[in-house]
Amino acid sequence: MEHSDLITHKNGRQRKPAGAPLSSGNMRDVDRGDTSASEPEVEEEAEGLIRGSDSEDRRHRRVRPGIRGELGNVLLLLFLYVLQGIPLGLAGSIPLILQSKSVSYKDQAFFSFVFWPFSLKLVWAPLVDALYFSRFGRRKSWLVPTQYLLGLFMLYLSVTVNSLLQSEGGPKVVTLTAVFFMLAFLAATQDIAVDGWALTMLSRENVGYASTCNSVGQTAGYFLGNVLFLALESADFCNKYLRIEPKDTGIVTLSDFLFFWGLVFLVSTTLVAIFKRENEHGKGKRRVQEETQGVMETYSLLFSIIKMPTVFTFCVLLLTAKIGFSAADAVTGLKLVEAGVPKEQLALLAVPMVPLQILLPVIISKYTAGPRPLDVFYKAFPFRLIIGLEYALLVWWTPSVKQDGGFPVYYYGIVLLSYAVHQVALYSMYVACMAFHAKVSDPIIGGTYMTLLNTVTNLGGNWPSTLALWMVDPLTSKECQGAVGQSCGSPEEVGLCVKEGGVCVTTLDGYYVESVVCVVIGLTWWVWLGQKMRKLQDQSPSAWRCRVTQ
Repeated sequence: MEHSDLITHKNGRQRKPAGAPLSSGNMRDVDRGDTSASEPEVEEEAEGLIRGSDSEDRRHRRVRPGIRGELGNVLLLLFLYVLQGIPLGLAGSIPLILQSKSVSYKDQAFFSFVFWPFSLKLVWAPLVDALYFSRFGRRKSWLVPTQYLLGLFMLYLSVTVNSLLQSEGGPKVVTLTAVFFMLAFLAATQDIAVDGWALTMLSRENVGYASTCNSVGQTAGYFLGNVLFLALESADFCNKYLRIEPKDTGIVTLSDFLFFWGLVFLVSTTLVAIFKRENEHGKGKRRVQEETQGVMETYSLLFSIIKMPTVFTFCVLLLTAKIGFSAADAVTGLKLVEAGVPKEQLALLAVPMVPLQILLPVIISKYTAGPRPLDVFYKAFPFRLIIGLEYALLVWWTPSVKQDGGFPVYYYGIVLLSYAVHQVALYSMYVACMAFHAKVSDPIIGGTYMTLLNTVTNLGGNWPSTLALWMVDPLTSKECQGAVGQSCGSPEEVGLCVKEGGVCVTTLDGYYVESVVCVVIGLTWWVWLGQKMRKLQDQSPSAWRCRVTQ
């Protein structure tokens, strides 16, 4: 259950970084390399501006502003990234809510398209960079309208979400998917604008804090919209830990939560639009001049990169590498909820994982800093496959552990341990892959190059997860017991079976079939294509240079 794949991530921004472990959806792989401008080019432009005025340069040398001078800008960036994480966290909680209402896995697969926009934002990112109203601000031209729309969509959902989830014929999955897809699309667009604004909002000395604001803010927002919401929405959790007198509902409802954050979006966006000037310059602070690149020029550059033989081969490998993990990543959490594990308890397992998720990249980066980072990816691959089988055993074992009062403490301990071991394998592969991206990206067009590779990496996790969810029902076999001549091959047949006094019993769960098939496919990939990926490290640097820049 890849954290980014399961929760919605955030690798790349498939970060899956904090949130409910074992839940379906692809977020994170949510991309750390997303920039619209080449960093080396920005550096050169900035240096040119500095050299242009000797007196101004000497003054800047005397005044080295620290973070205190830009604390307001840092806090604003952090707040904008927190807002970005809220709709992502809410989207990640919906599959668990749907599963508690016994929707089909095909419906879950359909809803999983909600997690695709962050992996596809490279498609419209050039438009966000190139089209704007200069008088209002390059980034505010997109940030303000997208956040207003996010707030309005949340207010709309606060009024309609109960009817969408509790209609007579079952949850209206198509409508829910459409609305949450728009929320994710707007959040991805807001992310493009904020990422670009961060490069110029902060001075050159402090621009490194932008990535920290991104990571901390989006993680905090996801936590608020997913883990905290699921806990406060659960009547059982609130009655057990937060109340003296039990009640039938949680402290907050989904409708209340959406209404509150809808208002926060509208009010905060209005304040930013009125009071925050985009191009203001503080005293003694050197700003980086933004690169302006044409839309067609950017698309042409992307096409030139992906046509390169080494890059094309690497992209094919990235798009197929995660097939072996798809059943474990996308389906396991839903199967645990189906087996009776409370969704809020699964969400809370993310809390003790936060320190591990902070330390793992630091530790693993020591082994990926050399010339062959993909060796770590290759070595971690089979261990992650084995953990997938262990997840299947965990799901099989879960019903036998259930007690009248829920599940014993040792059961959650085993789930937590399984998830921790999975995180070690996941982050080993993720950090190794990101290190290789940085190693081979053409420094002249580093921002575009890195974003392309991160996008392909995220897509490589999204499509197998959607397919895995889609195939659970077709691979599942059921029979009608207690009613002669009836079957359970479709919802209509299930209804007839029940009407005749029978009950549909699962004889073969498609999840277990998928788990075995995925591991076989994964091992085949590791033996055959894994070596091919390792050999890409032997290519000369010139094999990764785009001809446009040569």
